Amino acid sequence: MGNKRIIIAGTGSGAGKTTVTLGLMAALKRRGLTVQGFKCGPDYIDPAYHTAITGRPSRNLDSWMLKEDIVSSILVRASRDADISIIEGVMGLYDGKSPTEDTGSTAEISLLTKTPVVLVVNVHSMARSAAAVVKGFQMLNPNVSIVGVIANHAGSAGHGKLVGQAVEKECGVPLLGTLVRTPDVRIPERHLGLLPAVERGELEPLFDRLGEMVEQHIALDRLLELAEAPLISAEENEVLLFPLEKRSGSTVRIAIARDAAFNFYYPENLEMLEEAGAECIFFSPLAGEAVPEEADGLYIGGGFPEEFAAELAREERSRVSVRRAIEDGMPTFAECGGFMYLTEEIVTTDGESYPMVGVISGRTYMQTKRAALGYREVEGMEGNFLLPEGETARGHEFHYSTFEPSAELPPAYEAQSRFGSKKEGVLLKNMVAGYTHLHFASVPSLVERWVEACLAYREKRKMETAADKGGSR
Repeated sequence: MGNKRIIIAGTGSGAGKTTVTLGLMAALKRRGLTVQGFKCGPDYIDPAYHTAITGRPSRNLDSWMLKEDIVSSILVRASRDADISIIEGVMGLYDGKSPTEDTGSTAEISLLTKTPVVLVVNVHSMARSAAAVVKGFQMLNPNVSIVGVIANHAGSAGHGKLVGQAVEKECGVPLLGTLVRTPDVRIPERHLGLLPAVERGELEPLFDRLGEMVEQHIALDRLLELAEAPLISAEENEVLLFPLEKRSGSTVRIAIARDAAFNFYYPENLEMLEEAGAECIFFSPLAGEAVPEEADGLYIGGGFPEEFAAELAREERSRVSVRRAIEDGMPTFAECGGFMYLTEEIVTTDGESYPMVGVISGRTYMQTKRAALGYREVEGMEGNFLLPEGETARGHEFHYSTFEPSAELPPAYEAQSRFGSKKEGVLLKNMVAGYTHLHFASVPSLVERWVEACLAYREKRKMETAADKGGSR
């Protein structure tokens, strides 16, 4: 692993850290460097931007969902052949799980990974006061290494110089550059429908423009010097990402829905399945593809089925194959968008109803206001084959829909949030489905149980096939 890495943090949401991060990635990639992206926290959209620019899967570093050694190991593994790692922060530098400590914050990731921080400050309508802002961030936790500042939303280059004089005199760190307010260069509002546009390459002109701005207005050579970070110790380099014994060869096949409607998967979740002996095979419900015949398990991740509700409703072959697989007892996990797809209908904000798989009795209603956002610690309920009763996993919720059951359904989890606890999700045969996105590295035994359940299901099908052949003689 190289020892060049930097965190791009903001004073708060809207400071411009995503603009700076994407511009840096594009500018450094243009220089011929291999850039590895990371995102603090559980976000899926910013990593999709990173991946589109760098050509490498961007990964989440989350110090609340994952243990410290797992966070370090994800960083080490992904950065091993990169020239520089750029880690985009979440919210403000010190914002995380708690208002009274750094847990789950960008600051905590900086401390855990020994990574220097460049602070992006929205300097609109301030000059010397920007130094007071930076000084406050330095003083709140002096162990966090803030090595430079980028002034964003400046009125002019001259305005940036005033900010730089104040920051460098009062805070002892360099101003690495100034980005002037440019109304025609804006990252679209983050909504789930953006990801198909990313996949189609529609945002490439924007990424190129951001790269040009950063090349012109930020001291890249100086930033690369400041990105020299301590090597993570040899002991940490040897930490296994997942405490699983890698099986020789694939033992089961797990079908994974992956297309424009379903694409929210932590890379580590899929890698853990592979390390446990599963072969991941992909199919597209949007393209009308059925669950592959050879599948022993089914995984339908998050995404935005509501954006494609009409298309999903038309693809009856896919819907029927998913329903039959679950009704046959195929070990299945569905989260958020995948959970919505398994209900009877999705009702959009304009009142249109679209039939879905129908294996879960009830309807999903889209609304204009966010229904849930935040970390979740979930405890398995009785009958949960992935997470037995009393065992916990960590993840998060983020959705604009609500689910209204039409029958009494056994819950999958007891979900704990800052607002208290609630029953969440649905259990049906060998299906676990709910709104919570789980990070499998928070409870690796979940993966082993899934693979074991898939093995049992495969053996059951073999016995049924043999019995059918015997009975037909």
